[in-house]
Amino acid sequence: MNPDILKERKNATFDVEKLTYILDGGPEKTKRRREIESMVLSDPDFKEENPSFLSRSERYDQAVRKSAQMILKLREYGIADPEEIYCYKNIYRGHHHEAFGLHFVMFLPTLYSQCDPQQARKWLPLAESFQVIGTYAQTEMGHGTHLRGLETTATYDPATQEFVLNSPTISSIKWWPGGLGKTSNHAIVLAQLYTQGNCHGLHAFITPLRDMKTHVPLPGIVVGDIGPKFGFNEVDNGYLKLENIRIPRENMLMKYAKVEPDGTYLKPPSAKLTYGTMVFIRSMIVGESARALSKACTIAIRYSSVRHQSEIRPGEPEPQILDYQTQQYKLFPLLAMAYAFHFVGQYMKETYLRISGDINEGDFSQLPELHALSAGLKAFTTWETNAGIEVCRMSCGGHGYSCSSALPDIYVQFTPTCTYEGENTVMMLQTARYLVKSYRQAKAGQQLSGIVSYLNDAQHRVVQPQPVAARPTVVDINDLASLVEVYKLRAAILVELAAKSIQQELQRRKSQEDAWNNSAIDLVRASDAHCHYVVVKLFTDKLRDIGDTGVHSVLSSLALLYALQGITRNSGDFLQAGLLSVPQVLQSSVRIKELLSQLRLNAVALVDAFDHNDKKLNSVLGRYDGNVYENLFEWARSSPLNATEVHESFHKYLKPLRAKL
Repeated sequence: MNPDILKERKNATFDVEKLTYILDGGPEKTKRRREIESMVLSDPDFKEENPSFLSRSERYDQAVRKSAQMILKLREYGIADPEEIYCYKNIYRGHHHEAFGLHFVMFLPTLYSQCDPQQARKWLPLAESFQVIGTYAQTEMGHGTHLRGLETTATYDPATQEFVLNSPTISSIKWWPGGLGKTSNHAIVLAQLYTQGNCHGLHAFITPLRDMKTHVPLPGIVVGDIGPKFGFNEVDNGYLKLENIRIPRENMLMKYAKVEPDGTYLKPPSAKLTYGTMVFIRSMIVGESARALSKACTIAIRYSSVRHQSEIRPGEPEPQILDYQTQQYKLFPLLAMAYAFHFVGQYMKETYLRISGDINEGDFSQLPELHALSAGLKAFTTWETNAGIEVCRMSCGGHGYSCSSALPDIYVQFTPTCTYEGENTVMMLQTARYLVKSYRQAKAGQQLSGIVSYLNDAQHRVVQPQPVAARPTVVDINDLASLVEVYKLRAAILVELAAKSIQQELQRRKSQEDAWNNSAIDLVRASDAHCHYVVVKLFTDKLRDIGDTGVHSVLSSLALLYALQGITRNSGDFLQAGLLSVPQVLQSSVRIKELLSQLRLNAVALVDAFDHNDKKLNSVLGRYDGNVYENLFEWARSSPLNATEVHESFHKYLKPLRAKL
């Protein structure tokens, strides 16, 4: 064990294990997670070649092998609880993605939520036994997030009681779905439904792609892999061109919307129901943001505690780079953010499960709020995490650029979350649509409930910036409840400013659409402020549930750091609205420095509490024992390029070159 990291752990002022229990949701859950971890990590069947040293085809092959093994193991060990399956998968795949990812996270959940009883009896046993391996084919070459723009058609033919699925244009080819290229034999295809001469918008169709025995593509199905990408090289993201293929009427998912044998269309009770799967995935992505950022912070903070560089005072030994205030300023706010996002992820999961229960009972009243919240928080957390992982990588200097650090892998695997399941700017605008609508309802005298209830007070407040002196300053920047209030007012003000911007555009005789587009920057800022308020509020609320004084104290410091860092980064908003004075913003910066110094003692313990196993983290720089240099040397020596002392290129090119010169 490296003596520096040993000293860091001895300095901790709280019980790391107790904090791990809080993150996991209780001691029993921690115990079970660790059991599953050791089950996976000690299993010789999951031993793998380092993906950094493999070709694309080898990486895909290894991923399919591991996915197939995982399914057999889950059966063997009798792991059936969805949370435990999710945990098992997270461990066995590490920083990389599995071959059957979309089968689990999109195909099966869509079947569960949108099959009618008859369809469920047919398709669920096939999908659960992996006779049917599925993906979710929504995105097209020409359209992604703008679902209404999708061009794939499903035209009902009452004579044969079949749907004819077609890709009418080059831009309508399905493009990007994971597992589509080579793995899946079925897809849930999202297509524009045409029946009796009318288009009824997007609906989902279970579409066979490959022969169930030979795996050869079926007639009329043109399918393949889209080629190498920035990351995700284990996954066969694919294309799909449908050439007037026919599927039975019963293959349209009909729990809510229906097409009768004669072609009569029965519409669903709520237009948003089809998006249930996406809301689920967006809720999950918030938790994934926390997980990815916690890994990056673990690596950067552990490495910063064993890396010595330069000097603070001349003639003294080189300090740990974690002693530099600038390094703390880079990393500790990200550590605070990882904790904040973890608690937000827990909240989103609980909210989704609660509202899903209501939906099954036929109560759709909370679906719009969940849709708006999941869209906004998905965008907010992935943008922040994406930038944060890169800060962690750069804070590790040159070694952070090496794949041995695992940071490049964490980054390239995470960064697509800013785009998939809804491009982030579009997500923010969706949330803004809900916020503006809620603001207008409140202004019309309607009482709002839920997370937007703060907009009820909007009409009682004067938004125009006032001279700060004219406003009594009651904000205590050391009091989290006070800061939550300030974040809430900032969100309310920015929502109001965005709504007023639209109003002004309309007064200039602009159409609704142009008024919206000309106010889009303000709308995204309003959504961002709303999400920021929700995160600060939920982090603060979580503190009430924590009884242990040591853990409560250190989490309170993190929550305060997160809130104050947000104020200094967005000080213009708070100052313009007269919510804070210039001295208070300056005071926030001073308080941040004090918090960095306080948290320095507990930094390593706080990342230890995430409890990322070394094998799962797979980072030479982020090792629990801190023995970085000897393992970095070993890692480099294991590169296939070092398999021979003289590479064949010497004999092929360099030696002949010498002879010719």
